[in-house]
Amino acid sequence: MTGQARLASFLFIAAATASPQGRGGGRAQATTQTPNSSASSAVVVNRDLVRENYTKFEYRIPMRDGVRLFTSVYVPKDVFSDNATYPIMLQRTGYNVAPYGLEQYRASLGPSDLFAREKFIFVYQDIRGRYMSEGEYVTIRPHKAKLNGPKDADETTDTWDTIDWLVKNVPGNSGKVGMYGISQPGFYVTAGMIDAHPALVAVSPQAPVTDYYMGDDVYHNGAFMLAHRFNFYMGFRGREGDPEPPQPAVPFQFGTPDGYDFYLRMGSLANADEKYFKHRQPLWNLNIEHTSYDDVWQSRAIWKYLKDIKPAVMLVGGWYDTEDPQGLLRQHYFMEKNNPPKVEMLVMGPWNHGGFARGDGDRLGNVNFGSKTAQYYRERIEFPFFLYHLKGKGDGKFPKAYVFQTGLNAWRKFDVWPPPESKPTSIYLEGEGKLSRNRPAKAGFDEYLSDPSRPVPYVPSLNTRVLNTYMTEDQRFAATRPDVLVYQSEALDRDVTIFGPINVDLKVSTTGTDSDFDVKVIDVYPNDTPDYNIPPPVPGAAAPSASTMGGYQQLVRGEPFRGKFRKSFEAPAPFEPGKPDRIVFALPDVAHTFRAGHRIMVQIQSSWFPLTDRNPQKFMDIPKALRTDFVKATERVYFGGADGSKISFQVVE
Repeated sequence: MTGQARLASFLFIAAATASPQGRGGGRAQATTQTPNSSASSAVVVNRDLVRENYTKFEYRIPMRDGVRLFTSVYVPKDVFSDNATYPIMLQRTGYNVAPYGLEQYRASLGPSDLFAREKFIFVYQDIRGRYMSEGEYVTIRPHKAKLNGPKDADETTDTWDTIDWLVKNVPGNSGKVGMYGISQPGFYVTAGMIDAHPALVAVSPQAPVTDYYMGDDVYHNGAFMLAHRFNFYMGFRGREGDPEPPQPAVPFQFGTPDGYDFYLRMGSLANADEKYFKHRQPLWNLNIEHTSYDDVWQSRAIWKYLKDIKPAVMLVGGWYDTEDPQGLLRQHYFMEKNNPPKVEMLVMGPWNHGGFARGDGDRLGNVNFGSKTAQYYRERIEFPFFLYHLKGKGDGKFPKAYVFQTGLNAWRKFDVWPPPESKPTSIYLEGEGKLSRNRPAKAGFDEYLSDPSRPVPYVPSLNTRVLNTYMTEDQRFAATRPDVLVYQSEALDRDVTIFGPINVDLKVSTTGTDSDFDVKVIDVYPNDTPDYNIPPPVPGAAAPSASTMGGYQQLVRGEPFRGKFRKSFEAPAPFEPGKPDRIVFALPDVAHTFRAGHRIMVQIQSSWFPLTDRNPQKFMDIPKALRTDFVKATERVYFGGADGSKISFQVVE
């Protein structure tokens, strides 16, 4: 690739205030590169390539209330040499826009290398109160449905003001803007598409934080996501003082590779502030001081405002996202019922948190998917979506749902999600650890002793952080424990495919006044299943005596449920000891095929540690529990009769 004339970049400190929309010039656009495997590997994008083809600018863009947000802009050099124009790709983040400084260039630009080679104007912005931006940081800042005057601001107005300034001031922009972001940056994309600026034509919230309490990072069905939150807040700190670049971080030292033991010894959640955060992490305290779905969490539930969305929307997530598995599904279902966008595509693949943006995506943990799913997504789904809406290239035909069907291991396109050909089906818990398609006539129960001092681990290995492959992990280690109930079908005589959410309906009782009931749906492989992660044997060599995937119990979907929230997440209620009660909730959507010869398994337990915090099994404010508050409880799960426990799916057979 030949070099181009270099234009000296400069620092522009903006002094103007935001004003109504304006667009850039109408010069000729650059040509388009067709996405394919050979193109994606033709040129490696790195810092030298970025510096050769782009000029970097740094701006402080004024918001309507006078706060200035630090923004890095990378403009293709042929804007200046050839009068080319390009659309803008914008990312707003709380994780910093490093490197800072006009001569310091990023090693990559955009969602994937395809974008840097195709050429866009790339914009990265520190959100309000983070790093080099002015103002006060508020975690997942609540959206304001009604503004109190012309200077009132939230993340939606900050996005609007940023885009308005960019299309008026950045050289060579075509007047069209796309926006993308993963996790918290995905939240800012969601905020930006509400009452969107007219120039914002395409958005992609990817694994977005959507509702911290309802199934995203912080709480799942009332259970606190302990290990993830502790690790996150050890590294994610608020700024103390004026704007400044990121400072060197000192990793937290656990003093042991055994996270299970570390969190047991920590004791009550309240101890973490005194022992480890040293009263310097208000975000941790916010998490544990608000254990029900109160105004703090409801005000941050941005999905409730996704009505009449104008930009084209591509929601992206992973079936095995360990952090934000529920948010984009919640966004999808809400938008579909509230004057949905003209283009709204749900993309789900076999990835963990952000796994679609990196690597091949051919496997997760021990489970092999048979193809490079992440590469497929970047080349065949994500790039064409933005290319069409920002540059008008391609046919613009996008399905309502573009999902990878695990088990069958194939991409599927649907005009409706879940697809209408899937039919409601229930499987019933039965005595002797059986699952039945027919409601058992004989009623009964199984029971186990739940001991908070010996909680069920979520993985058998030693980890201090949440293992990002746990959602496909082998569950045989748990099935052997006496405090885990196991129900299993006979070997299937044909493929059974589940699309959409999995509904849990349990009849339970506890000798305590509160207990968790964690439910896992598992795919049990036949004993002769080969391990495709191991290279085939050399001809003439002896084959392995047994495959590690034989009898593998793959977690397909699992969720905790804190029993005191069975009636309401806003108003917890105690159990009456020994009295049967009902817990009804949904596990997040799946697209999974249990192949012929496999078995369907359900495991039920009352701890999942330290993925979630321990329930003392006493009705109380759990973060304030003392060591003496944690008590053993006998848990019963009832089956059979007219109202026995069951699991329901949308099934295609």
